[in-house]
Amino acid sequence: MRRRGSPILLRLLAYAFPYWRIVLLAQICVLGAAAFMVAMPMIVQRAIDTGLDMQNGVATGEKSTLVWFGVAIVAISILRGAFGYGQTYVGEWIASTVSYDVRNDIYNHLQRLSFAYHDKAQTGQIMSRATQDVEAVRMFISIGVLRIVYLFILIVAVMVLMAMSSWQLALVSSVFVVLVAARSIVVAARIRPIWMQVQDLQGRLGTVLQENLSGMRVVKAFAREQQESVKFSKEAKELFEVSFTANRIQAFNQPLMTGIWMLSMVAVAWIGAYQIEQGALTGGQLGAFMLYLTILQLPVRMLGFIVMMFARAQSAGERIYDILDAESAVQEKADAVGLKDLEGHVVFENVAFSYDAISPVLRGVDIEAKPGDVIALLGPTGSGKSTVVNLMPRFYDVTEGAIKIDGVDIRDTTIKSLRENIGTVQQDVFLFSATIRDNIAYGVVDASQEDIERVAKAARLHDYIVTQPEGYDTWVGERGLTLSGGQRQRIVIARTLLTNPKILILDDSTSSVDAETEHLIQQALSEVMKDRTTFVIAQRLKTLQNADQILVLQGGRIIERGTHDELIEEEGLYREIYDLELRDQEEAYQRTQAGASAEPSPAGGGA
Repeated sequence: MRRRGSPILLRLLAYAFPYWRIVLLAQICVLGAAAFMVAMPMIVQRAIDTGLDMQNGVATGEKSTLVWFGVAIVAISILRGAFGYGQTYVGEWIASTVSYDVRNDIYNHLQRLSFAYHDKAQTGQIMSRATQDVEAVRMFISIGVLRIVYLFILIVAVMVLMAMSSWQLALVSSVFVVLVAARSIVVAARIRPIWMQVQDLQGRLGTVLQENLSGMRVVKAFAREQQESVKFSKEAKELFEVSFTANRIQAFNQPLMTGIWMLSMVAVAWIGAYQIEQGALTGGQLGAFMLYLTILQLPVRMLGFIVMMFARAQSAGERIYDILDAESAVQEKADAVGLKDLEGHVVFENVAFSYDAISPVLRGVDIEAKPGDVIALLGPTGSGKSTVVNLMPRFYDVTEGAIKIDGVDIRDTTIKSLRENIGTVQQDVFLFSATIRDNIAYGVVDASQEDIERVAKAARLHDYIVTQPEGYDTWVGERGLTLSGGQRQRIVIARTLLTNPKILILDDSTSSVDAETEHLIQQALSEVMKDRTTFVIAQRLKTLQNADQILVLQGGRIIERGTHDELIEEEGLYREIYDLELRDQEEAYQRTQAGASAEPSPAGGGA
């Protein structure tokens, strides 16, 4: 469906090709509606010339003839209405189905794009393209494509019949038709860039609104309500001014075209009356001609509207295909293999990574993690710790070198099987607006209640859940804001453990919990982490002390590696971090242990 280089409108029309039978039915309805529309003036002409048969101002025709013509007009009106209904109904079905397919393609493609795309994309702009731009495509299919066929048939048929009735009147009216059509097209061309700007401003406004609602707690914490209102008002005002400009052009244009068309009616009536006096035209022919001109008014005036629909669809299509044509930085090979029965042997071979061609984030990274090892990553902010763990599930691809799991380059594996074997607890804790059970079972939707409770106990969360009135069916708010930071952290840990991964990535996974809660989590994880290779971005001394290997990063390089006892003896960055940040944790832990041992036992206190 996504053919780069094809014209945007043709690419959009390609969405209707699978429904060609329905499209054919719509065209039959179009032909029927147009045929019965142009038939009406012909019946009226016959009714006037035959049924009335005016002689010296007196009608001498038979009443029965008029009755039959009246019946014919009613029948034609019913048939035209039936075909018009079919045209509208089938056209809307096609347009709605196409918009449904486009939305699904956008959504599914967004799921396949790597972190590199989402790092730069604005949520408000994406939402605008998936809603308002897709709606523009729906109108293009419904009103633009299908209606333009109807209008074209109508215009050609009416112009031919008008010429056959009176070429002089047809010539006069064609001048006004050209004026109205030209004006419509010029106005549409002028409005197109304005509508493009409107669509872009709607996306910007959506971004401001989305960021404000997502960051409402921050806004209120810093008392920035007024400033946020000003920012939103500024974007809304710009959108209003641009939209008003487009509407002002249309407001001026519609009466102008109506006036031009009224002039055409006056001109035709005046010249037609003269032709009747000369015997070159009958009253029925003039009446039919006036009806033809009335019928012609709608399609000619709609030409500009149709052109505008095409222009809006072109703009919307360009924005939609900005998403659909975006290539993921992480591509799966055609012959990629699935990972099965992993042991969890992870090797980084001279890995380098850069988000762009200018600023390298990692350089010359070599790591070997044997099955069951716990690898702790430590370093200052921006040293590359999170990047190291994000490369393993291929959220990004290495720029140089290779990452291998059990001897297989991860770029040779299917992305799905790779990520199914790697459990990731990310630093940015995210919960869905759903129940606690749904959030825990997100990665294993068919998990049993027993399994859900098992991982909740492992994450030291079960006791809290059962105290809630609805237990595991307790609903959490947006992003889990109804829970504490520690509770959200433990739900995410439970979610990861339920997938039973062979490799664990804990990205600062206990940074939001207190020391006591962390101690409980560490107890549970110590059992779960057995026989699993674990990478943990560590901020707590206890984690570092239990690690099989500590990697100290600085400037995208590993500058120290070893165990806690080994590195503490060296005068390096680890020792510096220990003295500045970790020694206090150790002393606090020792004081806690000393206090616990000094407490009298329940059986023997105070003799």
